Amino acid sequence: MDTHHRTSPSNRPVNVIDTSNVFLTLLPITLAVLVGFLTFGLPLPVLPVHIQHQLGFGPIIVGILISSQFAAALLTRAWAGNMADGQGARQAMTTGFWLATASGFAYLASHLAFRNANMSLILLLIGRVILGAAESLIVTGALAWGIGLVGPQRAGKVMAWVGMAMYAAYAAGAPIGTQLYARFHFSGIALAAICIPLLALLIIQRTPAVKPSGQRRVPFYKVLGDVWLPGLGLAATSIGFGVITAFIALLFAAKQWEQASLAFTTFGIAFIVARLLFGHLPDQLGGAKVALVCVVIEAGGQWLIWQASTPAVAYLGAALTGFGYSLAFPGFGVEAVKRAPADSRGVAMGAYVAFLDIALGLTGPVMGWIAGQFSVKNVYLVSTLCVASAVLIASQLLRQPGRQAQAVAR
Repeated sequence: MDTHHRTSPSNRPVNVIDTSNVFLTLLPITLAVLVGFLTFGLPLPVLPVHIQHQLGFGPIIVGILISSQFAAALLTRAWAGNMADGQGARQAMTTGFWLATASGFAYLASHLAFRNANMSLILLLIGRVILGAAESLIVTGALAWGIGLVGPQRAGKVMAWVGMAMYAAYAAGAPIGTQLYARFHFSGIALAAICIPLLALLIIQRTPAVKPSGQRRVPFYKVLGDVWLPGLGLAATSIGFGVITAFIALLFAAKQWEQASLAFTTFGIAFIVARLLFGHLPDQLGGAKVALVCVVIEAGGQWLIWQASTPAVAYLGAALTGFGYSLAFPGFGVEAVKRAPADSRGVAMGAYVAFLDIALGLTGPVMGWIAGQFSVKNVYLVSTLCVASAVLIASQLLRQPGRQAQAVAR
């Protein structure tokens, strides 16, 4: 793999990795995300049980503890983006993995202090906050690093592979975490959280770094102004993902159906299949065009769940939701890259993904209120309308070409 310099339109030399195989170039970063994000997936199925049965706290405390990771990720997006741009994407990703390991030590301390429930909970909360900051650095660093290696013209493919690795790790981490907890209790989760990020660090050791921009940092709020429209598209489509993870089991219980877990399985399989087969389309056809089609598919999936009279229809709706959401993320993401300053792509990626944090952070309590006031079924009617609203955003993006498209036109 040869590294050479190319002159940018502003006559500044930039580092470019000449590659004939994007997959092989991105493979170490993708594998590191896949391995590292097991740390995020492992605790998901066991934390509510651990907090309620072992520490003796109620569901409100469970909700606060789980959502603390999203809050920490949101609050550290600007820091992560500035680190990726100013110190390099490798540094951001490396720092993220070290923080993930630190969260494991906080988990272990929480386990050792289990006889003092309040202290154990505080240490667990510290671990979740550290993990949220780690997530912000890992994702922002991986996206900025990948785009720096293969070029912004392949930004959609970078987002497709990194995103697929994240969700695959969530899917694989949950059953692994259940088995670890059953055999070793929470100490098994803690020790795995300490060791797994160190393995991810080893994977990226030989991957060529991308030179930091070295330019004056663009304030986060200014970059946010550049990417807010595709970010809103991401937020709207993420609501579909959020209600699947938070409320599909409650819907199945309300309808007295069994095997709610198959809805997660069909969602995940469709998500990964879409990325594998069509992950190249946002780069080739344009992000807004792909997002427009995929938003309709995802909204159709949510509508099917809302009016489902059998579990099979709900499974189909979950699959369509996963398929549509899978490509909507890189579709809107390509538009975000087009609108961001070339020297601030790390900040831009942090700003863009922040809309995901906001959407997932708000979906739980808002949709929970709707479920309590009306019914769990009507959560999916509201989410159908929210996802469908992204059609308007994608249409607007089609009418407003980004910086790159404007540069080509000139």
